[in-house]
Amino acid sequence: MKSNGKIIMAMGIALLTVFILWTILILTIDVQPAGVNGTNIGFAAVNTWFHHLTGVHLWIYTVTDWLGLVPIAVCMCFGVLGLTQLIRRKSLLKVDRDILLLGSYYILVILGYLIFEMIPINYRPILIDGAQEASYPSSTTLLVLSVMPTLVFQVNRRVKSTTWKRITLILTALFTAFMVTGRLVAGVHWLTDIIGAILLSTGLYLLYWSAVILMDQREMKGQSKK
Repeated sequence: MKSNGKIIMAMGIALLTVFILWTILILTIDVQPAGVNGTNIGFAAVNTWFHHLTGVHLWIYTVTDWLGLVPIAVCMCFGVLGLTQLIRRKSLLKVDRDILLLGSYYILVILGYLIFEMIPINYRPILIDGAQEASYPSSTTLLVLSVMPTLVFQVNRRVKSTTWKRITLILTALFTAFMVTGRLVAGVHWLTDIIGAILLSTGLYLLYWSAVILMDQREMKGQSKK
């Protein structure tokens, strides 16, 4: 591939480092009991200003919540693809390596989500069904931005039709933009929650992308030596 896998990996690591620093800043800068039930919120002035600016729109929250099933369906489709290859080829080692990497990547995304569910950094600015829920990073934003780019990436690798590649790119971009914007203005997350999700998901995706590129480059070198 023409893309430099090492550069992309370095960018991914850099973004994950920024995410860690961003998280530390949230825990230390302008922390005030501005959340529901007096929960502490970092960057309180900016977060509360933006929350008052957008207001709360539960219908947008509901729509984006249900549409969160779309990236889950994408994950399941690739899972079925990997399982089908495993059954037909009768060996895990014969499953396409980029699909195995994709499965590992999805597991990594899930682990990232679970970690922040167990160690809440922020709580939502409103109660959801009367319950106080962890809000950082925005789980729906994290899921969408982690999974939907892999759909475009895999379609570009596996589909020959330029038309279908373009359709996939356009629909995915529109869907992703709607989901992130919707989550941003719905009023169920703080602004810093959305930013954190963008940093984490982009960093993780760049690591997956770079891993596939480096894998392809190794395979090409191996074939050229034969």
